[in-house]
Amino acid sequence: MQEKVSDERKFNKVITLVSIVIPVVVALLFGVKIPDVAPLSFLPPIYATINGVTAVLLLIAVWAIKNGNIKLHHKLMTTNIILSLLFLVLYIGYHMTSDSTSYGGEGMIRYVYYFILITHIVLSIALIPLVLRTYAKAYLSKFDEHKALAKYTFPVWLYVAITGVVVYLMISPYYEY
Repeated sequence: MQEKVSDERKFNKVITLVSIVIPVVVALLFGVKIPDVAPLSFLPPIYATINGVTAVLLLIAVWAIKNGNIKLHHKLMTTNIILSLLFLVLYIGYHMTSDSTSYGGEGMIRYVYYFILITHIVLSIALIPLVLRTYAKAYLSKFDEHKALAKYTFPVWLYVAITGVVVYLMISPYYEY
């Protein structure tokens, strides 16, 4: 029991550090442009697709666990974490090589776009510790705590994945390829 408490404290320290470092590094890298590199303008549809796949896999993972398929659930959730890391790398790569695209919609749809974008960004930052803590609870075999935390993590992660696709679809007419 003492070992699990110690392990959880170690996880919590790492999770806190990662949850702070990732958003700070991403924000700092937004100001960095790599000179003399071809823009990676082909990436937005790829990372939007990653968001879509993540949303689908999240739904399948919930179905799997509700049907007692723990192995499939674990594999799908691990895959979703890997996809999220891949998304992050591609997203940073795009923004370090390409100019940001401004949304060109007008009227009420502009407010809708920015509402979706801002909630997507804020929740994606909040999602980092949620996902890592939820995963750590399962890793430490604290399944009751894992399940309780997953009730919050799942809808936030699903929202972030779906709105990632929506944001891409709304801004894609304004990309310069």
